Amino acid sequence: MPRFRTTRRVQHSAADMFALVADMDSYPQFVPLCTGLRIRRREQREDGTEVAMAEMEVGYRAIRECFTTRVTLDRAKNEIFVEYVDGPFRYLKNRWRFVDGGERTSSVEFFIDYEFRSRTLGMLMGAMFDKAFHKFSEAFEQRADKIYGRV
Repeated sequence: MPRFRTTRRVQHSAADMFALVADMDSYPQFVPLCTGLRIRRREQREDGTEVAMAEMEVGYRAIRECFTTRVTLDRAKNEIFVEYVDGPFRYLKNRWRFVDGGERTSSVEFFIDYEFRSRTLGMLMGAMFDKAFHKFSEAFEQRADKIYGRV
């Protein structure tokens, strides 16, 4: 049951970081192990949240897996919550939280908890996933620097 949690202080506003993480269509350009992403459906809810069904393909060398998640984007709370729907996992939970920290700075909290359904796949991809998740926050920070510039 791998888990990973990190908080990074970045030189970008919480709103900018939220927008960057919410731009799921761009993930294949910079997210570790992400080889493709397709938004199957988007829905704006009455409470102001947006819910998207996203299908992500991840891969390393000859191994490719696809999984579907329900992504809830809550701009009012500056939170993004990802729930597992279908694919090679037994479960997957992921949460992003963005907290303004002053003039054009924020804290980005990233949490993920997952387990592969198959022990074999877990052994093949587990170490790579762990390494990739440790680099996730850094990848998003580098993407923010590229999109919004450095302060």
